[in-house]
Amino acid sequence: MAKISSTKNIEEKPKTILPSGKKEASFFELVYDVVRLVPKGRVTTYGAVAAYLGSRMSARMVGWAMNGAHGITPKVPAHRVINRNGMLSGKAHFATPTLMEELLAKENTFVKDDVVVDFKKKFWDPAIELSID
Repeated sequence: MAKISSTKNIEEKPKTILPSGKKEASFFELVYDVVRLVPKGRVTTYGAVAAYLGSRMSARMVGWAMNGAHGITPKVPAHRVINRNGMLSGKAHFATPTLMEELLAKENTFVKDDVVVDFKKKFWDPAIELSID
């Protein structure tokens, strides 16, 4: 629990150590972990990632995570995350206006008028694909 000192400084709460020995992951780190699992040639949505992480109303936060994913190591394939209508709504956050589409095309995912062609066929839902049988 954070404490407020007399000078109104807030002491940062230490991260929780999980049973695995790892520190508790931030929401962005969890998003990056899920997005790294999206196979080449497939796409997912901001909302699908948020729902998988148990936070259905946090699609916008997933978008913010993708915006901050450039330069993260290991790499995060942010170009594979699109909006619920199959649109490249995050393309403005790439180095060039066409880079997101170019990266998808290299993986045989094609775009017409900023919408993924065969979106329903290309859609990768982590709630289904990562389920435990």
